[in-house]
Amino acid sequence: MNISVGDILTLKKEHPCGEKRWRVTRIGADFKIVCLGCGHEVMIARSKLEKNIKKIEPVTEAEK
Repeated sequence: MNISVGDILTLKKEHPCGEKRWRVTRIGADFKIVCLGCGHEVMIARSKLEKNIKKIEPVTEAEK
């Protein structure tokens, strides 16, 4: 999967706040993602996250 910092990920399951969209802030063996609903930050393993991605909204050059 081609995921970069700033991309918005829509996951299959929603966060307890009700939001399904997360912004990627760090990439490596683990991803750091931030909930767009409540701002909660989570570190999650790459393998686990890639299984749960429903949609990727890539960051545009203007947003970088």
